[in-house]
Amino acid sequence: MSFARVRALVVVGLLAVVALVFVVVAMVRDTQGKAGTAAGCPKGWPLADVTLREPKDVKINVYNGTDEVGRAGSVADDFRNRKFQVKKVGNAPAVDAVAVLRFGPKGVGSAHLLRAYFLDNALQKFDAKRTDDTVDVILGNSFQQLATTTEVNQSLGDLGSPIAPPETCPAPVDK
Repeated sequence: MSFARVRALVVVGLLAVVALVFVVVAMVRDTQGKAGTAAGCPKGWPLADVTLREPKDVKINVYNGTDEVGRAGSVADDFRNRKFQVKKVGNAPAVDAVAVLRFGPKGVGSAHLLRAYFLDNALQKFDAKRTDDTVDVILGNSFQQLATTTEVNQSLGDLGSPIAPPETCPAPVDK
């Protein structure tokens, strides 16, 4: 073997050892290992349940914020037919939007699913102090109808996974 070949092998070997040492040091000194998890959550921030639920596991209250009388009742029936757990039906002040979704930390994943039923046109109102997992659906004057099953599936694909709202941390997933 020639001297040039030996020298090249030594240089390549030395570079591999330096790279390996650099990777090991970076992994050991990693300060972001718990970022984005409940373990890395600042004190006082609520844990948001970002689990995407099945409709049968989602609890909702449907309120009519439109000028049309009885709209909440018919939409609540539509949600019941889609296997949602409708708890309350009532009226709310008028809303100039398609819909408003009000929810707390335990309802983040449920609200994400409901966004798909309004094709991501619903306003989201997160309340960090809310303790239940129920989502309030307030129908607005721009509401026409809920999305079809195919549209909901496409919308969920476009929306991606639920994310924790600002100043919350994703809750650990129980397996």
